[in-house]
Amino acid sequence: VKLVESGGGLVQAGGSLRLSCRASGRTFNSYGMGWFRRTPGKEREFVAAINWRGDTINYAEAVKGRFTMSRDNAKNTVYLQMNSLKPEDTAVYYCAARYYTDPYDYWGQGTQVTVSS
Repeated sequence: VKLVESGGGLVQAGGSLRLSCRASGRTFNSYGMGWFRRTPGKEREFVAAINWRGDTINYAEAVKGRFTMSRDNAKNTVYLQMNSLKPEDTAVYYCAARYYTDPYDYWGQGTQVTVSS
């Protein structure tokens, strides 16, 4: 599975961005998908995840109520709609895939999100 993220950029605090992650190579609807983020000097942090059916979505406490994850199996794509962005959301965001409930074995290259105050 190859994953390619897009949609990162620079935005002011309170603004919005939508990240996309397009998958190729295998049967997309057999894969659970996740978004993670990393800032310099910190561990990689879980942001959100959606199961292979798309009927279960989990969010980190830090983004609940502001971020929304979704998937479009017809387009082999997952999205992360990020609203009410805060400077502490600044990070490189990574998309990841796992076969059903296996560990995340596939990762994208990351996309930079920068939120200015």
